[in-house]
Amino acid sequence: MIRVRSRFRQARHDDRGQITPWTIFGVVIVLILAGLVLDLGLGMSDKVRLLDVAQAAARAGAREIDLATYRAIGAVQLQPAQAAAAARSFAQQTGTDGQVSVSATPTAVTVTISSTRPTQLLHLVGITALPVSATATALPLTGITAPN
Repeated sequence: MIRVRSRFRQARHDDRGQITPWTIFGVVIVLILAGLVLDLGLGMSDKVRLLDVAQAAARAGAREIDLATYRAIGAVQLQPAQAAAAARSFAQQTGTDGQVSVSATPTAVTVTISSTRPTQLLHLVGITALPVSATATALPLTGITAPN
């Protein structure tokens, strides 16, 4: 009986193996934080790339000015069908994967590109992809414009 008590006291004060759960917990937290930094950074990089393409595509569409109206009355208006086609064609020529949405009116061209980014580390916690999208609008202008 005395042996059992002494072993019980010794086991209570023995802390071998206590660091293992904390180490595992710490490693998991570090992986999650690294995943946030890496995957969200790559997502931001994709967003910047998509924004560049969307802006360039919108500008390509904004070049489709209705010349007959401009020459007749001096009003700068777009040909919406041609502007949308030019913006969509430009976005497709860049090789951008994802969904390209273009809307054009006589006064503006808006391009939205939506895609997903597969994750590198966040898939360990169940997040397999991040949505990424960018929208840009361009207005038709002629000549030299100065800030107001």
